[in-house]
Amino acid sequence: MSLYIASLNSGSNGNCYYVGNKNEAILVDAGISCRTIERRLKQLGISIEKIKAVFISHEHTDHIKGVETLSKRFRLPVYISHKTFVCSDLNVDPSFIRHFNHGDKISIGGIEVHAFSKIHDAGDPYSFCVSDGTIHVGVFTDIGTCCENVIGWFSKCHAAFLESNYDDAMLDEGP
Repeated sequence: MSLYIASLNSGSNGNCYYVGNKNEAILVDAGISCRTIERRLKQLGISIEKIKAVFISHEHTDHIKGVETLSKRFRLPVYISHKTFVCSDLNVDPSFIRHFNHGDKISIGGIEVHAFSKIHDAGDPYSFCVSDGTIHVGVFTDIGTCCENVIGWFSKCHAAFLESNYDDAMLDEGP
């Protein structure tokens, strides 16, 4: 089996990553509008019906902006750590919330998502390694410090999305 990947958006203006096989897919983060996600998937020839879940790395707006509408419109479960959910102030139907912890492996059809904690200025930040059992794709967002968890999972990846716009000075002195 193969994994198909696409960055629908990356950076401070929003993050959203697609990882899927021929049958199903997940999104990691939905920091852009639901409408933009739909449009970008369509441009890639991907039906949004393939999306079976959204995984949230942390509560910053550029990672969660479209989650509420996306989950409601397409009845998608949102996988999010309990602390991130509390910090996010998201208004998602509770029946669609699925909590995970560091080290959890979540199966979505033929896709396995490994959740692991990382260092970032958020309540409970995570990165993910998505696998079909053979191929491993990492989704590492807001990497400012390469902790042991990130290094360990990165070394297992055949491909990775690496997003790093962390800046101590900007955080200390900026808005």
